[in-house]
Amino acid sequence: MIFNHVKLPELEFDLKAVTTESGRKYTTPNGEKYSSITTVLSAYNKKAIMEWRKRVGEEQANKISSQASRRGTSVHDVCEKFLLNELSDMKIQMMMPNVKEMFLQLKPELMKNIGNIYCLEQALYSHKLKVAGRVDCIAEWKGKLSVIDFKTSGRLKDKDHIKNYFMQCSAYAIMFEEITGLPIEQIVVAIAVNDETVPQIFEETKDKYIDDLLYYVKKHQDIAV
Repeated sequence: MIFNHVKLPELEFDLKAVTTESGRKYTTPNGEKYSSITTVLSAYNKKAIMEWRKRVGEEQANKISSQASRRGTSVHDVCEKFLLNELSDMKIQMMMPNVKEMFLQLKPELMKNIGNIYCLEQALYSHKLKVAGRVDCIAEWKGKLSVIDFKTSGRLKDKDHIKNYFMQCSAYAIMFEEITGLPIEQIVVAIAVNDETVPQIFEETKDKYIDDLLYYVKKHQDIAV
């Protein structure tokens, strides 16, 4: 299968990013410095994460977090190469077993549901929200223009506990619409889960999460001031 890519001149830019004490910041083409949406949403579940770290101990928590981060980055990279039509069967066979297992969960869903691709790993920003970030993928999913986010997890996720994923995707939708003028019809979170045979796929509308997103954006900006 060959994926088709649609080139949008409005997206022919990149953003410089730096990590500061207050989190990651991006510089927009006109020189504005905006916090990353990941930094903005880091307050979500912060208490639960701190309690978990205390419960398992700092050393173990750091080990688990580091492994999860490496796994997530690897699966992201593989999905990007696949959607760029750059992933051969031989390269798939040469993957680390856990990365291969997770990618093979996602692969059938990508082949079945993704149509025209508008951007991959694209830097985006919003002057309205005063935030920026880098979206995994914006493409047609079941015929609807969608923000698609690839995640990995060690266990099945409860939808009620991953509102930050949906808020993050909603932010990317707003950024993309602001820059291109093209409306995003839905947000999709695809989670490859360790030791499972199929991924979790959540399809939502961004409007459900706008109010929550604005709350965290304002909260972050109030603290920054």
